[in-house]
Amino acid sequence: MNFDPRFSGRQFASVGTRPIRPDGVDKVTGRARYGADFNMAGQLVGRVLRSPHAHAVIKKIDTSKAEKLAGVKAVITAKDLPDLTDGDAAMYDILDNCMARKKALYDGHAVAAVAAIDARIARQALKLIEVEYEVLPHVTDVDEAAHHHAPLINDQVFTEGLEEKPAKPSNVTKRTQFGHGDVHAGFAKADFIVERSYKTEQTHQGYIEPHACVASVNPDGTADLWVCTQGHFVYRQHCAQLLGMEASKLRVTSSEIGGGFGGKTHVWAEPVALALSRKAGRPVKLVMTRDEVFRASGPTSATSIDVKIGARKDGTITAAEATLRYSCGPYAGSWAEIGAMTAFACYKLENVKTVGYEVLVNRPKTAAYRAPSAPMAAFAVESAVDELAHELGMDAVDFRIKNAAQEGTRASYGPVYGPIGIGPTLEAVKHHPHMKAPLKANQGRGMACGFWFNFGGQTCTDLNIGMDGSVSLAVGTVDVGGSRASLSLVAAEELGIDYSHVKAIVADTSSLGYNDMTDGSRGTFSSSMATISAARNAIKILRERAAQMWDIPVEDVTWEKGHAVAKGEKYGNLSPLSLKDIAAKSGTTGGPIAGHSELVADGAGVSFATHICDVEVDPETGSTRVIRYTVVQDAGKAVHPTYVEGQYQGGAAQGIGWALNEEYIYGKDGRLQNAGFLDYRIPVCSDLPMIDTQILEIPNPNHPYGVRGVGETSIVPPLAAIANAVSNAVGVRMTHIPMSPPRILAALDAEREG
Repeated sequence: MNFDPRFSGRQFASVGTRPIRPDGVDKVTGRARYGADFNMAGQLVGRVLRSPHAHAVIKKIDTSKAEKLAGVKAVITAKDLPDLTDGDAAMYDILDNCMARKKALYDGHAVAAVAAIDARIARQALKLIEVEYEVLPHVTDVDEAAHHHAPLINDQVFTEGLEEKPAKPSNVTKRTQFGHGDVHAGFAKADFIVERSYKTEQTHQGYIEPHACVASVNPDGTADLWVCTQGHFVYRQHCAQLLGMEASKLRVTSSEIGGGFGGKTHVWAEPVALALSRKAGRPVKLVMTRDEVFRASGPTSATSIDVKIGARKDGTITAAEATLRYSCGPYAGSWAEIGAMTAFACYKLENVKTVGYEVLVNRPKTAAYRAPSAPMAAFAVESAVDELAHELGMDAVDFRIKNAAQEGTRASYGPVYGPIGIGPTLEAVKHHPHMKAPLKANQGRGMACGFWFNFGGQTCTDLNIGMDGSVSLAVGTVDVGGSRASLSLVAAEELGIDYSHVKAIVADTSSLGYNDMTDGSRGTFSSSMATISAARNAIKILRERAAQMWDIPVEDVTWEKGHAVAKGEKYGNLSPLSLKDIAAKSGTTGGPIAGHSELVADGAGVSFATHICDVEVDPETGSTRVIRYTVVQDAGKAVHPTYVEGQYQGGAAQGIGWALNEEYIYGKDGRLQNAGFLDYRIPVCSDLPMIDTQILEIPNPNHPYGVRGVGETSIVPPLAAIANAVSNAVGVRMTHIPMSPPRILAALDAEREG
């Protein structure tokens, strides 16, 4: 059946309501099973030995003493995970990150692992492994690493994206550029120009559940992996390739997930657990400690960004330029490229240029964090935009409204926009009561805009109708933010039945066709599209069964509000048949009734948000308190408004922590100093105000219900909004995130001395 994904402008009965979340009771009563909650008979405990050095050659590993320890069933090193990547550089980097080969590239890099009958013996075995290192010079700062005299992390890296291949290797892996027009000519037309440099420090996603898995490799070569992940199909592919298995022989089941935010889109310990199980011949459970999560799983990039923006006296931006340097950890990435694409995406610009540089450092492999790379770019750009508005004597909101992108605008990264929400969010902010509320001494207000692409991708869904009229919806996108409730609403809407009759599950990799990772705000967008398609396929069968029951042509049967209806006066004696009526007779009319869909969900629809923030800064201590916060964002269509509001609030809360407190702190020895929540401080309830939300709905023309992804955009504006608020409160432009008390006091001291 051909599926039309275009927006239909329909009226909704279920979509847009706020039913109770289906997973709530299990989670609050402790019945929900997370990564570490699964056990198998005879399972062993896995533990990983990690490098204490930021950069070192691994000269020798002696595991003999550990192997002889009673209770140890397997010890592995890189030799047990041979290179089977066949020249695939990205996969080799994943392999090397899972288990160091020639060199340890950061503090916490895995160098060996053990499986033992209990945790005590496993820890004892790690102490018996002898590793001989040759310690090398290290570099952990993104600016220092980009210098030509910095210690080389990988002497095989030559900067890509240059007109000519460099003669010497470098820590800069790639240069990318976006934009259009002539920025030099644009700046020549400007009456005012703001030019500044900004820095953001590395942060962690801060998920509460650590990485955990149970791996079992069977004698026949098949294997099972239970794991907390954002994408079990991708994990299957990566693990199978790294271990030389056929993907079809590895079944991966995703557990409940205690937070991911992009940090669980990469394999870290899973290939190690599988290799241990294969060697030991028994299941292995491997759970990271909090210290390991911080030291050895993916944080964000640290960044250094230069921004230059010029405008005429009337407030029209004539040119905008940014140079962005993003750290990648010790492996190549595309983080600066994404930052360069998003930096000026909110604005209509005739002349714009962004250049991104990916920089290797001796820190953990960088991973996504909720709209990866965009918050840092927005911090720099929106700070400069605010400062330029002040120079012009214009209101910060009015300045943005004048220059906001709109339908038909060519984006700074290339495409031409369709219907978008940046203008409406700005208008909503301009008229929001928050913008008119009075401020007291030492308080400041800031606002900022944010953008995210959103993504669709490969999606597969099954919808099965039971003989009792219940509906089971099997999806392959991991539920990281309430998608099971949203998808149940979509199925109920399409079928015309009550939400309570639908139960959505996340199927394992052997039960459903391939699904892409739950990232890029694709979960509800893509799977709702597949759910609509599957439901419509099921409705086609329901109509056929009703026609059979009535003995009339199927063309004379319509589906209305959950019932088959015989259309036409000649069928006036035929009462409508409900879904339950038809399902009850399915055994005698052709068997089970189901709908299936596999598609590539294109047209995800970009997303925009504008945030307002009020802060109070103590000028004596530099301590900052957020006293009011408002999020205005375009959702396209809010399928489950409570979940949408939760996404808005969650992104803002994480942004508040990022802006004010959170950062990786490395010592001169290249070791992480604050690998735990005691010293790496994320916000708690007492740190946050009630975060107000306003949902706007500018329909996405490429989705039947107008849905856009909402999960990531909300973390893009906070860094800039809070920086603008703090800058306005203290009278000094803050350019370094996080704005911790020492940094605020240092900025105030510098201003007084200057």
